[in-house]
Amino acid sequence: MSDSMPEPATAAGTVPGNGAEDPAAGAPLDPAAPAPIGVVRTPTGNAGVDAGLERLADADHLPADGHIEVYEDVHRGLRETLTALDAGPAPVPAPMPSYDNRS
Repeated sequence: MSDSMPEPATAAGTVPGNGAEDPAAGAPLDPAAPAPIGVVRTPTGNAGVDAGLERLADADHLPADGHIEVYEDVHRGLRETLTALDAGPAPVPAPMPSYDNRS
């Protein structure tokens, strides 16, 4: 390629042979565009953890600078879920003693 004469563009608007074409669509690929990376999210059976996994899917559609918000949100949710597990179930009050001595 010379300074005075650029390479001809294809019908899709890309320069042939520059590696920035989507062969299936003939459209230019934007390497900075969001794209799913194909990580499988397997449900755990815990509603709080599963909600976090579903929220992670939102990052697939955001540019990289938007991922931090999703990750922080998921981290907050997981922390709340773990805190709830650490707290355990509410204690069951002890039965009141009977004052009926007619036995």
